[in-house]
Amino acid sequence: MREGSTKRTTKETQIEVWLDLDGSGNYDVETGIGFLDHMLEQLSRHSLMDLKVRAKGDLHIDYHHTTEDTGIAIGMAFNQALGDMKGIRRYASAMIPMDETLTRVALDVSNRPYLIWKVDFTRDKLGDMDTELFKEWFQAFAQAAGITLHVETLYGENNHHIIESCYKALARSLRDAVEIDPRKSDAVPSTKGVLGGSL
Repeated sequence: MREGSTKRTTKETQIEVWLDLDGSGNYDVETGIGFLDHMLEQLSRHSLMDLKVRAKGDLHIDYHHTTEDTGIAIGMAFNQALGDMKGIRRYASAMIPMDETLTRVALDVSNRPYLIWKVDFTRDKLGDMDTELFKEWFQAFAQAAGITLHVETLYGENNHHIIESCYKALARSLRDAVEIDPRKSDAVPSTKGVLGGSL
């Protein structure tokens, strides 16, 4: 079973995460931020990762700490669940349309964290959530998960569609990248035999 869990407690947030890479897309998410819950549910459903998140944060200040720290905690649990990474496909990409919007995600599950973010919004908020916080979540997740992550919205007008297509494209890419390749299930997908600063 490729499962991971983490508990992250700071003066700003208390977060518990559990996930199963080989699940069926079941989710149980409570962050106190309705729109973030919606996006994490999309992440679980379309990656087929089972995901449970409980987050309490200083929402009376703003949503920044809870959003960022949730990304960190999910990334840590994801990295833990990967274990030695033997047999994973490693690379994946997805193009996800949502009505007038099209977003592309490409990633490398490599223990070499990096984020390229080419996503623009025309509104400062979606509901009560600042749209600038979505980059913070993706940055935190990529860093903690140890993935090189490129996210680009090629075109779109509706801000809800733009960010939802980003999460769905991430989900589909993760689903493919962590799938075990039956042709090489016993080997780490690297010429160095280990992932982490490797080629």
